[in-house]
Amino acid sequence: MNQSELAEALGQRKIPFTASQFAMLDRYHELLSEWNQRMNLTAITAIEEVREKHFLDCLCLVPLLQESKSLVDVGSGAGFPAIPLAIALPDLKVTMVEPIGKRTTFLNEVVKQLGLKNAIVINERAEDFVNRKLRYDAATARAVAALPILLELCSPLVKIDGVVIAMKGSSGMEELQESVHAMEVLKLQEKEIQKEVLPSAGLRYNIVLRKTGETPKGYPRNFAQIKKKPL
Repeated sequence: MNQSELAEALGQRKIPFTASQFAMLDRYHELLSEWNQRMNLTAITAIEEVREKHFLDCLCLVPLLQESKSLVDVGSGAGFPAIPLAIALPDLKVTMVEPIGKRTTFLNEVVKQLGLKNAIVINERAEDFVNRKLRYDAATARAVAALPILLELCSPLVKIDGVVIAMKGSSGMEELQESVHAMEVLKLQEKEIQKEVLPSAGLRYNIVLRKTGETPKGYPRNFAQIKKKPL
């Protein structure tokens, strides 16, 4: 996917994007390629693939965040979807929570190089970060864990009436069915399912769940428990 094709795909989805924002994406790709030689950030490095499988995939969330003023991205890794969203939505306050120190060093460098005044990076596990009692309008996660696990990590970080947005592939609807109990326990309700078909990456589901009440005490559990016995 070249830049014109990316611009066309964004236009079809009514996602405005300026020349300076495209330049920021290009610079992000340069940093990603450079740092990827030193650490494992992404298996996708060719700019044509990055534009579709990372940038477009993440930017599809823009219409889902129009009512949000703050976002926490859990397990940010190489910065997806947080960095593209921070570029696209300069008025959105973006917090990236990433437990691996080397990756947070990379993310801080991206924030610095791109001049992203609306983004910060926290080197912490999500289940520990929740103890700061900061709550956000939206939480996102991409390629982190199966949905029941993901919901226990993300839901406590969201305000009541806020949303958890889980980015999933073709198995997204199956994972949603497997998450019915987790949604009941964590006070989450299905709000919207955004279905996307990327040119070569295929079917994607962005699952939007609204938080209807306070997260019960005791959640999230420590990660070993969450992983051993998902809700």
